Amino acid sequence: MSAPILGIDLGTTNSLCAVFAEGAPTLVPNSLGEFLTPSVVGVLDNGEVVVGAAARELRVTRPDRCVSRFKRLMGSDHTVDLAGHRFTPPELSSLVLKSLREDAAAHLGDEATDAVITVPAYFNDNQRKATKLAGELAGLKVRRILNEPTAAALTYGFHDRQAEKTLLVLDLGGGTFDVTLMEVFEGTLEIISTAGESFLGGEDFTDRLAGLILKQLGLQLETAEMRQPLLVARLRQQCESAKQQLSDAAEAVVAVPDAEGRIAAGGKTVRIASDAFAKAARPLLDRLVPPMQKALRDANCNLGSVDDVILVGGATRMPVLREFVEEFYGKTALVKHNPDEVVCLGAAIQAALIADDRAVDDMVMTDVCPFTLGVDTAKHMGSQIKSGYFTPIIHRNTTIPVSREETFSTILPNQREVTVEVYQGENRKVEKNLKLGELTVDGIPPGPPGQEVFIRFTYDLNGILEVEAYVAGSGKKFRTVLTQHAASLSPEEIRAATERLQQLKYYPREDMANQRLLRLSERIVGEIASFHRQQLEEAIDSFEAAMNSSDQELVAGARATLEYILSALGYSVPQDKGDDHGE
Repeated sequence: MSAPILGIDLGTTNSLCAVFAEGAPTLVPNSLGEFLTPSVVGVLDNGEVVVGAAARELRVTRPDRCVSRFKRLMGSDHTVDLAGHRFTPPELSSLVLKSLREDAAAHLGDEATDAVITVPAYFNDNQRKATKLAGELAGLKVRRILNEPTAAALTYGFHDRQAEKTLLVLDLGGGTFDVTLMEVFEGTLEIISTAGESFLGGEDFTDRLAGLILKQLGLQLETAEMRQPLLVARLRQQCESAKQQLSDAAEAVVAVPDAEGRIAAGGKTVRIASDAFAKAARPLLDRLVPPMQKALRDANCNLGSVDDVILVGGATRMPVLREFVEEFYGKTALVKHNPDEVVCLGAAIQAALIADDRAVDDMVMTDVCPFTLGVDTAKHMGSQIKSGYFTPIIHRNTTIPVSREETFSTILPNQREVTVEVYQGENRKVEKNLKLGELTVDGIPPGPPGQEVFIRFTYDLNGILEVEAYVAGSGKKFRTVLTQHAASLSPEEIRAATERLQQLKYYPREDMANQRLLRLSERIVGEIASFHRQQLEEAIDSFEAAMNSSDQELVAGARATLEYILSALGYSVPQDKGDDHGE
């Protein structure tokens, strides 16, 4: 019998491994007999690389020799210098995955080579590729990249297959937040919509608590981390414990370390009340709301249609979060399964589905594309042609796998070549979206503008995008699985490019009210459901073209139309006072 496919939850704070055996998912213990392996990598004085609990201890005593939270760096060109060794984020993640793979081999008595690895639903294309690469570097064949809330839903669906309900899964892990709306019926789990934020998690709440204590000492977290790293490293450890204490107590006592990170007997302590922590955490809690609203709006669903709200991720243990969620939804959230383990168990169930295990032969699951995928196009604005506009090909929350084709055309006479620039995001201007790469199409027959170019996007179950393009009559096809991305530019280059585009974006406009309406409308394009997008985009284009014309009567009419559409979509348009309408 072949080794089972591993289900792996590669987390920001901790990682886990599970297998599906004897009809159920089972967690795999590590070498210490524990299920949670800290996602920390360290280098000892002798040059040995350590992973997990041993590396986590270094985070307090030798923070210069260990690194954590590198999941947030996945998909970027960032590198980490660790005791003279330079690591990329996929390399660091691969060390954690290799540790899990070795623990599984010791537990199973067999070398497992295949795996399902979970990622936040809101991980973009680059981050998913980086995760797949990490698995390959760890010696694993990655059979599926699975969204974390989808994995959690699989666990709930596996144990309650006859349920017929609409579920909202809120997944707050150590570093990321996801919201997924789904329907469960007759063993089928259908993902309807997903939203989230890649830089919001339990670690941020720990930092907020550390910042609260440092403020009482007259220090700022960022400054103290640079000048007194041992103090901050130890304080973070103390704050993590205090955060857990506040789950059951009205206050927690935090021992303040000295500059060398030592905690002396009878040394300084700070008392933190639960209401003080709740107040400090409120800005983070408020950041949960837009993704929750977006997931419901994309599904054309209201709160009353949600049967159960499910909490996933260790950070959901915080009472401040549970109270916030229950206040928002007006109902008690469900936590039937261990929030630290439910994603990993779901990954093992997905592995069983891939292996055609009889225990799951009555289960079916669908997933969605979390981002809109499209290309950079140009638009006619009066007598001018302006580029930099994002035209979607696959809209967010489209069921995957999916393959969609759209027709575009050349804009110049005798144009022999087209560069297809591919972006991911929700903004109508490509400069504010993530560039995934580009594909050059040549050999276009000479002729007038309007030669057709067909572009096809195929998005698979791993969240990897394939792009094809061809020209009618040429017989040539161009294809790529994208690997380039905007992170190859330095922050200074990105900032300079953005500033240049800002200067070129419009003709001068002194009318602040029109500018504000335009910015508001462009933001809303990324929030509304895909079936409303075209109507709003056309109204924005007309408004923008009218402003370019300098015809105030035309501007007024286009503005009124745009305001009407926004109002019909349920958005209030700010009414400006004074004479800034310029009409």
